[in-house]
This record gives sequence, C-alpha cells and structure tokens, in this order.
Amino acid sequence: MRVLLIEDDPAVAAGIVDALTGAGHEVRHEGTGSAGLEAARAAAPDLVVLDLGLPDMDGTDVCRGIRTFSTVPIIVVSARSEEIDRVLALEMGADDFLVKPFGIRELIARIRAVTRRTSTDAAPAAAIERRLGPLVIDLRGQRITLDGEPVHLTTTEYQILMYLSEEPGAVRPRSDILRSVWKTEWFGATKTLDAHVAALRKKLGSPDWIESVRAVGFRFEIPA
Repeated sequence: MRVLLIEDDPAVAAGIVDALTGAGHEVRHEGTGSAGLEAARAAAPDLVVLDLGLPDMDGTDVCRGIRTFSTVPIIVVSARSEEIDRVLALEMGADDFLVKPFGIRELIARIRAVTRRTSTDAAPAAAIERRLGPLVIDLRGQRITLDGEPVHLTTTEYQILMYLSEEPGAVRPRSDILRSVWKTEWFGATKTLDAHVAALRKKLGSPDWIESVRAVGFRFEIPA
C-alpha cells in the first residue's frame, strides 16, 4: 500500500516511516501542508496519515483540500484531544482520528480497519438505490443526494448511514454499529462513533435523521 505521511516533526515522521515500511507499506513523507497537498494530487496514494499541527497551514485545511479531488482514506493524527478537534477533522473529510502519543501497532490496526472498510464498500449488483424521503443513496455509485443536492460523505460516514438506514425506525446498538462499520470488537469509550454521527447529522442538515437512544445506540428516522 502507498501511504502518504504529512507530518512536520522529523523524529515522529522517522518512527512512523520505519514502522510502516517494516509492515510492508511504501511510504512518502512530506513535512508541510502545501507539499502534502501536491503529493496527494500527484502521487495518488492509497491512504493518507495527516498531522493537524503543520507549519504552513492547519491540517484540517489540508484534509478539506484533499477532499476536493480525492476520496482517499485519511487518518488524522494529532496531539489535540478535544472533542471539537475530532469533530472538525471528521467534518473536513477525515475517516479516523488518532490522538498522540499513540502506539505504532494501533496506527497499523487503524490503517487495516480503514482499508477493510474501503475495500468492502461494493453494493449488491441487484440494488440500485435506497430512497428515504428526500434522501437518496445511489448504492452503485455511492452517491448521496438530499432534495436533489449532493451530500459529500467520508467513507466512514457513508458506512454508518448505510447501516442505520437499512431498517428505518430500528434501534441499532453502538456495539453493532462499531462491529459492522469498523469490522472489529470495540472496548471502552465510543466517542469516535459520536463524532462521526455528529458530522453526519450536520451534513444531512438536521439531527432528526439520526436519533440518539440513551444507553443503547442510534435510530434512523425520516424527518416529518
């Protein structure tokens, strides 16, 4: 896999490059946001690992810039641990968020999880679209429209929407959502899921599409 690492700290970058190379990945490293954007466009990587604290521009702007021309999976790594930072990064198009300091094994596991999601996105051949009131999901093209206008989702947001909307009105436990979307068992806090749901609600223009069910999970509803 070709990985683009956008990280300004040489020591951190060297450790990540060595570890990912040892895991069999081809890694290209850029130390600024502008160089990272150019590399993302020119090299067409399979995945981007992006730091938020870059010297020339904020990483969220880099993420948003990449999303104007590519749907490549993006994993944000940052020392910023506040919920607002995670939500903002996800809204700008990131697929996952990892707080520094982190273990290399965790980063590699996140990379595998993101690539599993992106490699299993194909819809059944017989299905064409899913109509949910003014919301239409083109299953073959993986395009979302709301009232005829396109809605741009990350891969993870798309998978969450697909899972929740399979059965409108049904309560989906958090553990089931995490297992279906992340393809793994999840232990501990599930704030990553909350951040993705918050970003998805904002992109759909109303929180009424996805209802929180206290201590259980979420329910997809078509707003009145």
